[in-house]
Amino acid sequence: MDTVALAAWMFPVALGLIFLGIPVSLSLIATAVGFATLTFGDRAGLQLFRFLSSVSSNTTFAAIPMFVFMGAVLEHSGMGRRVFQAMRLWLGGMPGGLALATMCMCALFAAGTGIVGAVEVMVGLLAIPPMVANRYSKSLISGTICAGGSLGTMIPPSIVVVIYASVGQVSVGDLFGAILLPGLLMTALFLAWIVIYALIKPEGAPPAPSEERAMPLGEKLTFTAKALLPPVLLVVSVVGSILAGIASVTEAAAVGAGGAVLLNILYRDFTWRGTWDATVKTVLISAMIMLIVVGGTMFTSIFRVLGGPMLVQDFVTALALSPTQMVLLFLLIVFVMGALLDWVSVVLICIPLFLPFLGPAGIEPIWFAVLVIIMIQTSYLTPPMAPAIFYLRGIAPKDFHTLEMYKGVVPFIACQLLTGVAIWFWPSLATWLPSLN
Repeated sequence: MDTVALAAWMFPVALGLIFLGIPVSLSLIATAVGFATLTFGDRAGLQLFRFLSSVSSNTTFAAIPMFVFMGAVLEHSGMGRRVFQAMRLWLGGMPGGLALATMCMCALFAAGTGIVGAVEVMVGLLAIPPMVANRYSKSLISGTICAGGSLGTMIPPSIVVVIYASVGQVSVGDLFGAILLPGLLMTALFLAWIVIYALIKPEGAPPAPSEERAMPLGEKLTFTAKALLPPVLLVVSVVGSILAGIASVTEAAAVGAGGAVLLNILYRDFTWRGTWDATVKTVLISAMIMLIVVGGTMFTSIFRVLGGPMLVQDFVTALALSPTQMVLLFLLIVFVMGALLDWVSVVLICIPLFLPFLGPAGIEPIWFAVLVIIMIQTSYLTPPMAPAIFYLRGIAPKDFHTLEMYKGVVPFIACQLLTGVAIWFWPSLATWLPSLN
C-alpha cells in the first residue's frame, strides 16, 4: 500500500482506539508502533527510538515537573484559604462579590500553578460552600469555577505554553509574554460578566453579609498583605524573570518550586507529609503529560515519514484558501479536536501540521499561537464534552445538575470567544510584549 494512503488511516485508527476507551497516550503509541511496523518491519524500533531521543533531549520539558510541583505545594498549603478570605474581605460587599473573589483567586493561582484541573479543584473546594450558603445561583457558581479554572491555560506560567513553544518552534518567554495581556483581558471580561449577572439577577449573586466582612481597616490591610503579597511576589519572580530574560523557563520553574516550599515554611504550613503528597502528585501528573508527549511525538513523526504532510498540503491547496480562511480552518480543527482529545495531544498533533503553512501565508506565528491557545481553552469549557464540567462534577454538591453547569459556562465561553475576536482585530495585544525583547 502507498505510504501516503497509510498516513491517511492513522487518524481514524487512533480516534477509534480512543473511542474504545483506551487512554489517549496508549492509543497514539499503539497507532504509531503499528504503522511503523507496517512500513519499516524489523527496523521500526530503531526509527521510533530516534524520534523519542528528541523528546528526552529537549531541556524545555524539564520545567514541567517543577511547575507541577510548585502548584502541588501551593495546593496542599493553607495559602488558598487565606487568599480567598482576603478577597472576600474586599470584594464580598459588592454585587456578586463572592464570585468576583473566586475569579480573582483563580487568576492568582492559575499564575501559580499553570495546571487547569488543579486550579479548578482547589478553588472549587474553597469557594463553593460559602457561595451555596449565600444562595448564589448554581449556574453562576458552576460557570465561575469552570471558567476560573480554565485560566491556567491563558495566564503564565502555563504548561500549555511550554509544550506549544517546544513544538511550535517559538520562544517560551515570547509566548508567555504574548498570552499575558489576552489572559488579563479574558479575566476582566469574566469579572465584567459576573457584575452584569449580579445586577440583572441580584437574588442569584447577593453581597456577602456584613458580619463576614467585619474587620478594622488596619487589621484588614495587615491580613491582606500577609495573605497576598508572598504569593504575588512568587508569581512575579517566576514570570517576570522569564519575560525579562533574566532566567530560562527551567531556571524560573526551579525558583518557583523552591519558593513555594519556602512560603509553606514561612506560613508554618510545611509538613513532610504534605511535601511527600505534592511530590507523588508531581510524579503522577508529569508522567501522564510526558507519556502523552511521547505518544504524540511518535504519532506525528510516523505520520510525517509516511508522507502525511504532503497529504495535508494537497488538501489545503485544493481548497484554495486565503490566509484568513486558512487560520479559521486551523482554529476550527483545534476546537473540534479539543472536544475529543486532551490539550497536549491537540498541540502535538496539530501544530507540526500547521507550521509549514504559516510562513508562506504571512501568518505571524506568535499571534497564531495565542489564538490556538484560546481555542484550546474554549474547547475545555464547551459542551457536550467539556472537561471542566467533569472536574466540577467531582467536587460539587449532589444537587448541582449537569444542565445547570452547562448553562453556567455559556456566557464565559462567549467571553473567551470575544477575547479571540479582540486578538484577531488587534494583534498587538499578543505581539506587543514579545516585541520589547
